[in-house]
Amino acid sequence: MADLANSVVVESLVKRFGVFVAVDSINIEVRKGEVFGFLGPNGAGKSTTIRMLCGLLKPTSGRAQVAGFDVSRQPEAVRQNIGYMSQKFSLYNDLTVIENLRLFGGLYSVPSKDLQSRIEWALSMANLKGQENLITGTLPGGWKQRLALGCAVLHRPPVIFLDEPTSGVDPITRRQFWELIHQMAEEGVTVFVTTHYMEEAEYCNRLALIFRGRIVALGTPSELKNNSMKGELLLVECAPLGDAVEALQSVPGVIDAAVFGNSLHLVVEDAALAAPQLKSYLITRNITVSRMENIRPSLEDVFVSLTTGRETAEERKP
Repeated sequence: MADLANSVVVESLVKRFGVFVAVDSINIEVRKGEVFGFLGPNGAGKSTTIRMLCGLLKPTSGRAQVAGFDVSRQPEAVRQNIGYMSQKFSLYNDLTVIENLRLFGGLYSVPSKDLQSRIEWALSMANLKGQENLITGTLPGGWKQRLALGCAVLHRPPVIFLDEPTSGVDPITRRQFWELIHQMAEEGVTVFVTTHYMEEAEYCNRLALIFRGRIVALGTPSELKNNSMKGELLLVECAPLGDAVEALQSVPGVIDAAVFGNSLHLVVEDAALAAPQLKSYLITRNITVSRMENIRPSLEDVFVSLTTGRETAEERKP
């Protein structure tokens, strides 16, 4: 299954825990230097997939190749050729910054002649020069996050796996972290990142949307927003919202109705045709409509649209 054009190749990958299917026959190809996002809610199968691709968890069936190595037959070779950063950061809080870097340098078998230059590079990349002797457990969240990334890429691996790396950090730190990710990608590193933040998924070159262990859509953020919605989207500002949602659930032509902040997002078959009819319909039910217009879907709209139908279909199964 050797594939020199892709850093990650996944074929019909399955992971079962007893009768529970955590990952259900997924297929993925990730190109070198690509920032690839794995987007889905908690429990969708993202972390289980990452652990298999990192050689930490043996697949039940199917095959996967990472950095040219088979994850089932060559897990140790896989681990030596990847960087892995979990949402817990995997750092030793009682060690200093420099001690963590030296430790991870040893764990990743960085040659002793290269270790100091790699540490200097990691400190510069993470903007932690001058902070080498601080105890890691006392660092602010953003600093700890950058240190974890520095430790994960100290051996300059060709592929990096980031599992929910920005969980629990503020938006400014999250944006700065993504700037580091794109810098590495520009240098040819493949970055495979899981997230449940819809807005940061926009930073990825391509995305796979995963739901209940299955990939439900795959493409660039623009492709997913333009091609994956089953219908068109109407933004409706009205009051009261609860009554409006209830009234619209059974209206012909309304595929889905969901509350987004202080408004509704309606998926309809034809926005131009539906808008005046729906406005009249709501007004007759004593619902005030202050705004109704056709809008472009967000990734969240796409995800809700794709998963709602599947969830309903699965609930109908005996």
